[in-house]
Amino acid sequence: MKSDDDTPFDDATGEFPVVSATDSRVTITGAEIAAEVVDDAPVIDPATLLPHWTDAPTGQVPIVVAREAADNDDPWAAIPAPAWREGEADWVAHEEQFDASLLAGDAKEEDARPWEFTLVEEEIAAEEILDETPRPEPMRAQRTRRTVRVNQLAGRAVRQGTQRSVSLATFTGILLAIVVFSVFLAGTLPVAVMLLLVLGLGAAEAYAAFRSVGAHPATILGIVGVLTLGVAAYNKGVAAIGAVTVLMLIFGFIWYLNAEKKIDVLDGLGATIFVYVWVGVLGSYSLLLISPNSFPNHHGLAYLFGAIVLSVANDSGALFIGRAIGHRPLNRSLSPNKTIEGTVGGTIITLIAGVVILPLVSPWTRTHGLEAAVAFAIVVPLGDLFESMVKRTLGVKDLGQLLPGHGGLLDRVDGLLFALPTMYYLAHVLKLG
Repeated sequence: MKSDDDTPFDDATGEFPVVSATDSRVTITGAEIAAEVVDDAPVIDPATLLPHWTDAPTGQVPIVVAREAADNDDPWAAIPAPAWREGEADWVAHEEQFDASLLAGDAKEEDARPWEFTLVEEEIAAEEILDETPRPEPMRAQRTRRTVRVNQLAGRAVRQGTQRSVSLATFTGILLAIVVFSVFLAGTLPVAVMLLLVLGLGAAEAYAAFRSVGAHPATILGIVGVLTLGVAAYNKGVAAIGAVTVLMLIFGFIWYLNAEKKIDVLDGLGATIFVYVWVGVLGSYSLLLISPNSFPNHHGLAYLFGAIVLSVANDSGALFIGRAIGHRPLNRSLSPNKTIEGTVGGTIITLIAGVVILPLVSPWTRTHGLEAAVAFAIVVPLGDLFESMVKRTLGVKDLGQLLPGHGGLLDRVDGLLFALPTMYYLAHVLKLG
């Protein structure tokens, strides 16, 4: 490097000698040659240059992609030159040639879209397909509850119900009425045994329905709990309901705690307690009615008999009148066969039974019979719809096949289960005894 006046560079001081103001221009040897090379270079399109750092961001990320070779005769054309993505067409044209997602690492869990997810079972199945090496089964609870679908019956184990025959149902109903009336004539203790038998069989039917759809209720524990509650209610009164229910929860927890395989507690203990409350707690009021400790004048049998008569009258009236003139569904989603006309007809028959039949039995009066009939006209259809909701959710036609033409015992006493607590408290409020 030298100055314009050819003043040599001083290696000792590392500086050029001081020159005059008139000789202040400094040049670099070889600069002319570099300028010539730059002048011969092709003109660069400003559109292909990166924007200046002071310019506003464009939102695009430039990436190097391969363009198609323009000259197929040139052997070097097989190696495409890198180029910048300049427009929207470049992002689309090279989508299949280069996948930018390959440069990304594992997505973080918080970056996942909340509406897309993979179940644990699906992930395990996919891993087993890729890797045939057997793996130990993970220790987790078996979930037996179904995935929520638009059609609640889709994918469920549905029992095929028998074709209902009105004549067969009528014959079975008459025969059943004769048996029940004969037991009532035998006294309080035979009635208590009959009630315990009905509650035990009803609970068994409900637990069988839950097992048919994949649930794991503690059937034995549940039936024992229902029977224990019935006996305790008959001997100790209404206070036994709380004590037995607490014990049922405790023993249910111990039952599933010691299970050989892990079971979803909502499918197991939940189904067990549900049937216990539905059949056991509501049904225990039948034994409370006939308990010698409930009413001072021991009129419990008459109250229970009145509850059965009003329930049967409501069911029979709704059945026959609904089949004769019913055409408007009461609740199409739960029970399309129940009609508004049938409900009105059942209410009328219930009121007639309360005014005509109940006063024939002491201590019932016409006024008390009418008051009870009004209450039963409301709660009995609710109990029937409640069982229909349970069957619709489980996807079963009937909860049993014990009674020809009626289904199971629960299909016959579904409305009565709701009527029993009503009768018990109504007898206390109206001071029937």
